[in-house]
Amino acid sequence: MSEMNLKEEIEVIEEPINIQSVEMKLEEGNELCERPIYFTGKSYLVNHDKLVIIEHPITQKEEKPFQCNLEFSNKSHIKGPTRTHTGEKAYQCDKTFSLNGNLIMHQKIQTGEKLYQCSQCEKAFSLNGNLINHQRTHTGEKPYQCSQCVKAFSLKGNFVRHQKTHTGEKPYQCSPCDKAFSLKHDLIRHQKTHTIEKRYQCRKCEKAFSLKNDLIRHKKTHTGEKPYQCRQCEKAFLLNSHLNRYHRIHTGEKPYPCSQCNKAFSLSGNLIMHQKTHTGEKPYQCSQCEKAFSLNGNLIRHQKTHTGEKPYQCSQCDKAFSVKYELIRHQKTHPGEKLYQCSQCEKAYLQNCSLKVHQKTHTGEKPYQCSQCDKAFSLKGSLISHQKTHTGEKPYKCSQCKKAFSQKHGIIEHQKTHTEEKPYQCSQCDKAFAQKNVLIYHQRTHSGEKTYQCNQCDKTFSQKSYLKKHQRTHQRTYTWEPYLLN
Repeated sequence: MSEMNLKEEIEVIEEPINIQSVEMKLEEGNELCERPIYFTGKSYLVNHDKLVIIEHPITQKEEKPFQCNLEFSNKSHIKGPTRTHTGEKAYQCDKTFSLNGNLIMHQKIQTGEKLYQCSQCEKAFSLNGNLINHQRTHTGEKPYQCSQCVKAFSLKGNFVRHQKTHTGEKPYQCSPCDKAFSLKHDLIRHQKTHTIEKRYQCRKCEKAFSLKNDLIRHKKTHTGEKPYQCRQCEKAFLLNSHLNRYHRIHTGEKPYPCSQCNKAFSLSGNLIMHQKTHTGEKPYQCSQCEKAFSLNGNLIRHQKTHTGEKPYQCSQCDKAFSVKYELIRHQKTHPGEKLYQCSQCEKAYLQNCSLKVHQKTHTGEKPYQCSQCDKAFSLKGSLISHQKTHTGEKPYKCSQCKKAFSQKHGIIEHQKTHTEEKPYQCSQCDKAFAQKNVLIYHQRTHSGEKTYQCNQCDKTFSQKSYLKKHQRTHQRTYTWEPYLLN
């Protein structure tokens, strides 16, 4: 049937076009579309009209005249390479397609043909769209911009996935349990935890996985391979997602803002934890006392005060700690390999970024200026902490007493006064302290160091509080009034 004859059989509404929708109706007995299709303009209807004439009858009749006739040496190779040495090809692909273009695309995938070569590296692709996506890794182009935060993406799929972090949308529900997911592949991955099918066994340990990618990722923990390297320092990571998260330390990027206050966070998990401070929600209850916590980690940490458990043992001495970060902080007190040496003094650091921060103390560089006073700071975090002295904000509250702190490390140090833990040991005597700054003050009693000098006289003091107390003696003025006897 010719194109003109087919067009005569389609009755298009000739009434004035409604801007909201235009419906294409078909005569009885000649229905090419199973359901009404709507368009916002007449030009779209005409284009669809042509598509119906040329292609649509095939798909409606379920005709697939374009058959793949590729032959393979192994049935499993239907999605892989052929047996090149023997030339034996026992298996033929019998897939059919309604469109010739889909057949051509299918055959490129099966044969591994890669016509589209990247001009900047050796990679090649079977589809032009994949080449375009790849080239953005060279140019850094990120055309998909999020309207709710500063994040941008090179791939549309990543952009769509990111937007769900703002909406909280989770359309994919697991039927055996109540869990829901924002992405379909996350649901599929989760559903395998119900079947407990773990076909991929690690040869070096007893762990097994339901997904091959999980096994590949796990194997790197044995080899120590860290293929994802930071461009600004020498840190490397096992996963690309971990590298992206770490980059935010350098950029200061905080794409997750709180809708109830001005705070923003670099990780979505930290935002979720923070939001509980507004709601007052404390779902994690201690079974041994009446205390409740907004975060599960805080409950676990608290429970160790009942058990006295200290699972984190220092490998260089006998000390043990209940919390992992305290062990990490303690380990830095032991002499060890410090790769990054300061060229202007004897200090050395484990991380290049820590060295860069230290070097600002020599250059005097202070790019972060307070808008409410003349003070400036070398670190952005120091400026943020300082600004709280103007606002009086103290968001970190102690759960065991009424004290509040403007900075997180302040509450961490304070909480040690409740646990009686004293991790800071003086190297010259037996005294130990809960807070590091108290240890520093104490050590001056051994060294005789007096760094705080009075600007009105020559006296010096080991502690700032002693200097302030002394300066009040200069500020005192005495007024003598005559006392008259009657």
